[in-house]
Amino acid sequence: MSAPAVTPDWAFEREHWRRGHFRVAGVDEAGRGAWAGPVTVAAVILPGLATEYPFRDSKQLTPAQRETFAAQVRRVAVAWAVEHAWPEEIDRLNILGATHAAAHRALARLDPPPQALVTDYLRLRTSLPLSAPPRADALSYSVAAASLLAKTERDRLMTELDARYPGYSFAAHKGYGAPAHRAALERLGVSGVHRRTFAPVARLLAAEPLLAAAQEP
Repeated sequence: MSAPAVTPDWAFEREHWRRGHFRVAGVDEAGRGAWAGPVTVAAVILPGLATEYPFRDSKQLTPAQRETFAAQVRRVAVAWAVEHAWPEEIDRLNILGATHAAAHRALARLDPPPQALVTDYLRLRTSLPLSAPPRADALSYSVAAASLLAKTERDRLMTELDARYPGYSFAAHKGYGAPAHRAALERLGVSGVHRRTFAPVARLLAAEPLLAAAQEP
């Protein structure tokens, strides 16, 4: 039997509220482990009213539920922003550095600005009070809200990339390492939105000159 879904609450936000930091931004990312496409980071400040929301970790929901709840997040949020780090930035900074960079860009766009942060184990360099517990997307309403925006926006982008790069099935696997993705890489080669420093892609790039040399007359 699968474990029951965890219901978020306001425990991490309340710790900041008690210290007078009422604008608490939840931060979460989507696409960190994918082989292609951006890593997408969202930041959300929800009203500090301790209201119960249907928001959950996006991984616990169907695509239709994610879209419905993401729209609700955008309606009720005090402020929200979504930013992307594309493969060029990921390859230059590494995935953690690119995720941090996108997170800081999203936070900089929040108006009004946050007074404290709750992230899903993302230990950002910041002067703001920060809580970064593991599984925060399942435990915190603010982080769950951010996970919904990050996931739905990244899925939308991967569907657009599927049309621009036919044959890779980005709309189906969203750039993750599914068998169909690996097969497409071997058949079509590396596209312009693949992360060249990620091991499966890097191995294929390293093998291409050897293959070309072997095919020379």
